Amino acid sequence: MVTKPGKTGIFLINMRIGVHHYYGQVLILLMVLALNSCNRKNEDIPIIPPVTPPLSRPYIGYGVINVSYTHVVEEPDPASPSLGYLRRGSIVKIIERRPFINQGNPSSAGGAAESWVLADGGFQGWLTESVMDIYDNESRARTAAESMTR
Repeated sequence: MVTKPGKTGIFLINMRIGVHHYYGQVLILLMVLALNSCNRKNEDIPIIPPVTPPLSRPYIGYGVINVSYTHVVEEPDPASPSLGYLRRGSIVKIIERRPFINQGNPSSAGGAAESWVLADGGFQGWLTESVMDIYDNESRARTAAESMTR
């Protein structure tokens, strides 16, 4: 069998040009994509959290008063005027929680912070967190309140 060396050489030359042409097209495509992505404006996509109970409900939980009685005050400060009082076993809806640093009270150790909660138990006002037990739902709070009043 006799082969013609001229045709084989032309085939190999065409093959090399085709491969280089292919890599050139890929390189141009990548450059166009890279340049196009640089010119794109940053779109502000709002982050919307899923509707889950801790984020979607307008309250934190429920509290059951665990002392004989406690005063409900206007502001999260022991010196704030009293709005009324709640008795042991009363259930309140906790709307907000806030730390309060009492720097004016000499009995507190160097202005120690205590947590206050904004509660709604017929009227809205602030209570120290230490006077209540906190539950994540109303049924647990009711069960705890019933066991306290027995």
